[in-house]
Amino acid sequence: MKKTLAILAVALTAVLSACGGTGAASSDKTVTVYTVDGLEDWYTARFAEFKAQTGITVQAVTAGSGEVASRVEKEKANTQADVLVTLPPFIQRVAGQGLLQPSSPQGSETVQKDPQGRFFAMMNNYLSFIHNPAADPKTWNDLLDPKYQGKVQYSTPGEAGDGTAVLLQLQHVFGDQGALGYLGKLEANNAGPSSSTGKLQPKVAKGELLVANGDVQMNLAEIAKSGGFEVFFPADAQGKRSTFALPYYAGLVTNAPHADNAKKLLDFLFSTDVQAKAADAYGIPARPDVVASGANAGKIKAATQGVEIWNPDWTAVLGKLDADLAAYKKAVGR
Repeated sequence: MKKTLAILAVALTAVLSACGGTGAASSDKTVTVYTVDGLEDWYTARFAEFKAQTGITVQAVTAGSGEVASRVEKEKANTQADVLVTLPPFIQRVAGQGLLQPSSPQGSETVQKDPQGRFFAMMNNYLSFIHNPAADPKTWNDLLDPKYQGKVQYSTPGEAGDGTAVLLQLQHVFGDQGALGYLGKLEANNAGPSSSTGKLQPKVAKGELLVANGDVQMNLAEIAKSGGFEVFFPADAQGKRSTFALPYYAGLVTNAPHADNAKKLLDFLFSTDVQAKAADAYGIPARPDVVASGANAGKIKAATQGVEIWNPDWTAVLGKLDADLAAYKKAVGR
């Protein structure tokens, strides 16, 4: 739901050697998480708490949502990851290949989840857009203005979760063919493809770009850290602003080298205490019985005030994703 390859805790080679695939000793006090980016600071604090409680060190490999999903798929014969955290529809794709095994994390009973128990919403989030203070776009049509030539960029559908979300949102607003027509026109202002959503934030802050896509959690967290841009939701011709839920999903990888440790980590991530800290990262607790409070929760509510929230049918999305991506590439000439 994202962006570009980065290593959060250790170098990738260190992670792989530490895991050693399915032959790694189950007694190792480690657990490896392949995760979409956007939660780095939150993970640092939570994983330190987890180690203090259990003695287990979390080794996290952070990349775009499509990238971490592809890694799990490529490593099927020599599994390296224990837990996968990524956005839809990539989590559904991995599960459909049998690469996530059913589990039942304590505290996950009431969250949005796979009917077969292969993945669970860990933190809720929404698609958003950002703009530099020098610009003030209000509508989708505004983004087609020639004054934005070379100053608009969105992460690539199919490679980034947030980029795929842009395509879905436009289908919701304009219909399938209308979305393709719109993106074809937007290409005149598009700065080019990007596999990363996260790296667009500093470009907007510096004014290299005026508009980019993002998500509420990541964008508000970056604004709190360094500022430089504002969150908005483009309106349609009737003035309606809308977005959809884009949860961070977590699941136990099939043949996880450290399955017992992974289950302990999942229990931890769905615990009341950890869920209550979702707002620390400008996320929303996935558990409906846990209510976020404090200034951050208020900022999330303010950012989405007056925005209609809709929910995709992710099974249907995944079923036609390949065809949609092929049509997208044709529409934008790639």
